[in-house]
Amino acid sequence: MTTPSPSLPGGTWPLGDLTVTRFGYGAMQLAGPGVMGPPADRAAALAVLREAAALGITHIDTADAYGPHFTNELIREALHPYRDGLHIVTKVGAIRDQKGGWPPAREPQDLRRAVRENLARLGLDALDVVNLRLGDARGTVAGSLAEAFGTLVELQRQGLIRHLGVSNVTAQQVAEARSIAPIVCVQNMYNLAHREDDELIDELAGQGIAYVPFFPLGGFTPLQSSALTTVATRLNATPMSVALAWLLRRSPNILLIPGTSSVAHLRENVTGAGLPLSERDLADLEEIGR
Repeated sequence: MTTPSPSLPGGTWPLGDLTVTRFGYGAMQLAGPGVMGPPADRAAALAVLREAAALGITHIDTADAYGPHFTNELIREALHPYRDGLHIVTKVGAIRDQKGGWPPAREPQDLRRAVRENLARLGLDALDVVNLRLGDARGTVAGSLAEAFGTLVELQRQGLIRHLGVSNVTAQQVAEARSIAPIVCVQNMYNLAHREDDELIDELAGQGIAYVPFFPLGGFTPLQSSALTTVATRLNATPMSVALAWLLRRSPNILLIPGTSSVAHLRENVTGAGLPLSERDLADLEEIGR
């Protein structure tokens, strides 16, 4: 399912009838501190988005809750009208409160409003992919997604959404969503230190469904961080580069969405994700998650 990409590591992967680069870009960090308010440097934020497109990235991950609203407005200003082949993936199911929290907003009326606001701010007639975000800021929370996911299926039938995905979910919730309608991606926390979704990733790969990990360096203990740094030092690379390169090697259905507000850092991430890892490197990295 993967094909070579001339400028980006990892090739491509399908999201339904769409094709995206496995190296994508996550727009969350374009908002202000705490993902609230406008960016400190608007021109720099726009430059990062334009550089991502110039590098050949065709997968932009966002949410109207980032800012809120500012990130989607930046994407439209920087990239609209969108070139053919550029695909924007957004998520719904949470909003922002005055204190910067992420209260759930998964009632049918909340989701309908969120989809229409994403469409308006991004300047689109239909959203390529919409992920239903479940759980909370601490992680996944068990429970049925049937009503919320069914609302998105209804909007898909109306032509407002092309493809559906789920985010911050348990394996049971993934199975429930798939029993209701096809999904093209799952977006969960996963990295070298947090391997709870190993079995799920392999199952999804067999079904042609993308897995999109967030926080590639999140939740490491000091001991795990030290082990990663040891490998990175041996390779004369950064820990982030090693973590991204390992994710691309882990499974062909893994799509990367590292975020940054710096053009230089974006280029470093692209280069780092293509870092070659030897069998010794891979063996040492496998120890981190045990």
